[in-house]
Amino acid sequence: MRRAPLLITLIAFTGVAGCTTYHPQPIAPAQLAQQFEQRSLASGELHAYVVRETGHDVTPWPPAVWNREMLTLAAFYYCPALDLARAQWVTAKAGIDVADSIPNPVLQLPFQYNTPDPGPGAPFTWGPSLDIPIETAHKRGYRVDQATHLSEAARLNLLDAAWTVRAQVRAAMLAVYAARERMAFLSARAEARRQIAVMSRHRLAVGQYSRPDVDAAVLADTQAQSDLAAARSAEQDARAQLAAAIGVPVTALDSVTLDLSALGTVPPAPPGADAQRTAIFHRADLLASLADYAAAESALQLEVAKQYPDIHLGPGYAYDAGTNKIGFGLAGITLPIFDQNQGGIKEAEAKRKEAAIRTSALQDRILGDLAHALARYQASLEALQLSDAHLASARRQLDSQAAAFASGNTDRLTFTQANADYQTSETARLDAEVAVQQAAGALEDAMQQPLAPVDHEAVSHTLSEGTIR
Repeated sequence: MRRAPLLITLIAFTGVAGCTTYHPQPIAPAQLAQQFEQRSLASGELHAYVVRETGHDVTPWPPAVWNREMLTLAAFYYCPALDLARAQWVTAKAGIDVADSIPNPVLQLPFQYNTPDPGPGAPFTWGPSLDIPIETAHKRGYRVDQATHLSEAARLNLLDAAWTVRAQVRAAMLAVYAARERMAFLSARAEARRQIAVMSRHRLAVGQYSRPDVDAAVLADTQAQSDLAAARSAEQDARAQLAAAIGVPVTALDSVTLDLSALGTVPPAPPGADAQRTAIFHRADLLASLADYAAAESALQLEVAKQYPDIHLGPGYAYDAGTNKIGFGLAGITLPIFDQNQGGIKEAEAKRKEAAIRTSALQDRILGDLAHALARYQASLEALQLSDAHLASARRQLDSQAAAFASGNTDRLTFTQANADYQTSETARLDAEVAVQQAAGALEDAMQQPLAPVDHEAVSHTLSEGTIR
């Protein structure tokens, strides 16, 4: 009779000893805001992260010039969207452990008081017994398969989120580049327009110009100054956009010199067949959708396996009014008489079909976006060539006016007007160049691969090993 309480105590102690302790981690909004304001591209933690991910030291730190690759690494470190994707992947990987867990036995402690007393001992019937479940039909294996596919989908969603962050950094840097180049052109044009307005007033004073001519010159001057102010505002907006893409306050970019030289190059478009192959086999969102479909397959296999009942073993000990009883046998087995899990199977089949349709629709959209991006990029390249030809013609005209002004055959007002017209042609050429870069970005997004070679394994390692703050 003393062995049963000892067994119960031992089981209870074993269960308590293996428990995990809860540790609260409250969130303070004010502290989160303070941490955000303290983020900096000169951070020592960011330096350690960059060194770890690039495999070599970066000296001096912080770098004198930040290019697109370095800013992308900073975004990988700071961007909250990637932190969320990493956390979701960790959650999905924990689901594999949950799916692989073996069901725990159930301890039962029945107690009865017998009256009248049927035996020579105490009038009690009591004793511990166990309900040990044994899963059949490979159910645990199907659960693990499903959780593994969901974990892979979460990992691929992390890569998809990383590409979005990379694209946001690229778009923001292009916006900064366009604004700064436009400011330079518009500044020269505004200065030329100002000089034209001044000379027009002087000519009006000596009777060489009419009032409408002066008004037109002043209006052009005012418009040029307004365009320059808009370009300055666009540059500030672009810096804010870049800071948001990286995940730092705007003030973190105040002392940073950006390397925007790569945005002045125009990479060639890949062949259509190669681009299509790259999009189909490398796009993380399409691969994640395929992983979700595989998880739906495993879920269907699990529902089919649930038609076969699990076995419950029921060993135990009982003290029955002076009689010691040791029991062996089945604690219970479900009989599939009324329900053979047909509802669960039909639902799983519907979800598998839904996953297949979703994957097919995504692939169709990807191929459509890719065809549009290729056509857009080719058209923008042709427009840039025409813009280059127009700019070259405008340059020749300006050089001709400069030579005429130097020889005294053209007055200063005419030469200044030609210079202002040339700045307009430069601005138009910049618009064509930015359109090419935007089309190149759309093509990269359609393939989820840069037009320039990149080390995909290094990027994947960078994301998977990133720190969750």
